[in-house]
Amino acid sequence: MPLLEGHNLSKTYRMGKALVPVLRGASISLNQGEFVAVLGASGSGKSTLMHLLGGLDRPDSSPAGFINFAGVTLSSLSTRALDDYRTRSVGFVFQFYHLLPELSVMENALLPAMVLYGKLGYLRKRSELRARAESLLSELGLGHRLRHRSNELSGGERQRVAIARALINDPPLLLADEPTGNLDTATGSKVLDALLALRSKSSRTMLIVTHDPNTAARADRIVQISDGKVHASA
Repeated sequence: MPLLEGHNLSKTYRMGKALVPVLRGASISLNQGEFVAVLGASGSGKSTLMHLLGGLDRPDSSPAGFINFAGVTLSSLSTRALDDYRTRSVGFVFQFYHLLPELSVMENALLPAMVLYGKLGYLRKRSELRARAESLLSELGLGHRLRHRSNELSGGERQRVAIARALINDPPLLLADEPTGNLDTATGSKVLDALLALRSKSSRTMLIVTHDPNTAARADRIVQISDGKVHASA
């Protein structure tokens, strides 16, 4: 059984009076420990697909459409259980980092743990969680940047902080939306190297959506997306 499976997913957005179909019956599956790249042009629906798989958005209602994670259908989850899925089971990395500028590198990396454990739970586990965050950040080459704020970092450093944040709760699934898209080629390659080095130490499943064939080529498997549909693997 695949760890993650999306079947016959459709999504249409309303833009003023117009309806804009983005996904038209897209299907994809990922096995445990697999690294899959979804390759497609801007507007092909790849980011929307990732958002649906990560529980950030819901697909349009369809009798045949569903998303399963570890045998559980996401549409069957309550709002609280879906929040728990996003916090415990999925790590997200985005093109534009989404770091909080008022927080330090360490504090940004710890945010998902604070959400997961709540105030009292976080305080009880604070030493353990800070040690984990420091270890992740050091592995990503940021051990000397722990107290710096995001506006003091380069683009590549910000993305590595975002990777540490995505992994702080040790999720079995990592979803990355154009993680190198806002970086120059050399910096993007180094960020991807760091991400893959961390992945090699676990059985974590990873999905990257990208428009860059060179980034996609680093994956175990590539699937193409165009016109809202996923096509045969490359």
